Amino acid sequence: MDLDIQCEELSPSRWTELLSTMKSCKTIRLDDCNLSSSSCEDLSIILSVNPSLTELKLNNNELGDAGFEILCKGLLTPSCSLQQLWLQNCNLTSASCEMLRSVLSAQPSLKELNVADNKLGTAGVKVLCQGMMNPNCKLQKLQLEYCELTADIMEALGSALQSNPTLKELSLSNNTLGDTAIKQLCQALVETSCNIELLHLENCGITSDSCREMSRVLSNKSSLIDLIMGDNKIGDSGMALLCEGLMHPNCKIRKLWLWDCDITSASCEGLSRLISTKETLTEMSLTDNNLRDSGMEMLCEALKDPRSKLQELWIKECGLTTACCKAISSALSMNKQLKILNIAENKLGDAGVEIICEGLLHPNCNIQSLWLCNCDLTSASCATFATVMTTKQSLTELDLSDNPLDDEGVRKLCDAVRNPNCYLQQLVLYDIYWSSEMHDEMRALEESKPEVKIIS
Repeated sequence: MDLDIQCEELSPSRWTELLSTMKSCKTIRLDDCNLSSSSCEDLSIILSVNPSLTELKLNNNELGDAGFEILCKGLLTPSCSLQQLWLQNCNLTSASCEMLRSVLSAQPSLKELNVADNKLGTAGVKVLCQGMMNPNCKLQKLQLEYCELTADIMEALGSALQSNPTLKELSLSNNTLGDTAIKQLCQALVETSCNIELLHLENCGITSDSCREMSRVLSNKSSLIDLIMGDNKIGDSGMALLCEGLMHPNCKIRKLWLWDCDITSASCEGLSRLISTKETLTEMSLTDNNLRDSGMEMLCEALKDPRSKLQELWIKECGLTTACCKAISSALSMNKQLKILNIAENKLGDAGVEIICEGLLHPNCNIQSLWLCNCDLTSASCATFATVMTTKQSLTELDLSDNPLDDEGVRKLCDAVRNPNCYLQQLVLYDIYWSSEMHDEMRALEESKPEVKIIS
């Protein structure tokens, strides 16, 4: 049995009712439910009396250090078999880290810990790392985003990685680490026996200076399949270094996110080689980089390579115009693998999207999700979109938000949704203005075809 409640103010009677249910639950999720210290007392008892409970999520509750200390009484009981503990944004500080150390040292069942968005600080996480070094600790996933960490954490974290070969997922995003710390982390990852699979380092102050060391990790750790490095100013020189590691035969990367990394079209030749030859790579985000039409055209050539196995490509806000749409269309007509394409916030215009739709309608194209938010589209495009919606059975999600489609365009889309040949499941139309009559027409459509979600 699972209990999943979010954003609900729980009255005393409702809480009492839930407590009896919790005694037999395998999963309890009470995110953003305004839990109190007394709630922690009850949950502590549940942890001690319900050995089947394996997942507890209490995100966005003001537990504080006092509430967490109470909760730990249950976590430390021998009968507790918890595997996943999520305490994101629970107002914890470094004072809670001694108790976290005790839990990690005492509970080998605990595999996943999320304490992101808490002011643990470097001093607190150093204490947590001591728990990770205990032989009893079998932690596999650790999330430490927004924990006010600095470069000083790396010595302790490196020791923890060396002592804990079970750790597979580590997220340090949105901490002020810098290149020196990243170099230390990379050295620890290469030299230890850890089998890291997922590494999240968004907004960590990384520049090209540490990309050689990161490249070394990529070429040495075939276990690493998920690398998120968005919002770091690595530039084209850093990207060139990363590509050396990414292209190494040992690298088995599947997911690569490099949004807002100061990459330009100069990097697209290397990225194109990666797309066309790295058959493990299935997801890439280059959002908010100045690739321009010339860069996109190079990427499209790579997508036409039969060796490409890319399924998701995010090129949102990359300075694209109508000029690259013929290349996009050609790639769509030849690529059977691509399922998700996000080219939102580019000035493609009606003429450009008309060309892209030619590729979408090709039998080889298997696109499932297409995002075209804020692409300078008007109602003139909607007849073509209606044709795509009623012809392309693979298409299940279409986002046309923030485009001036007006009543005329939206009505054509609604007519397409009514068509029995339309297999769309989600039509996203945020920030589009239409009349009250059109609003009533859309609500009636939702009632007559509830399997389609129209999000506006």
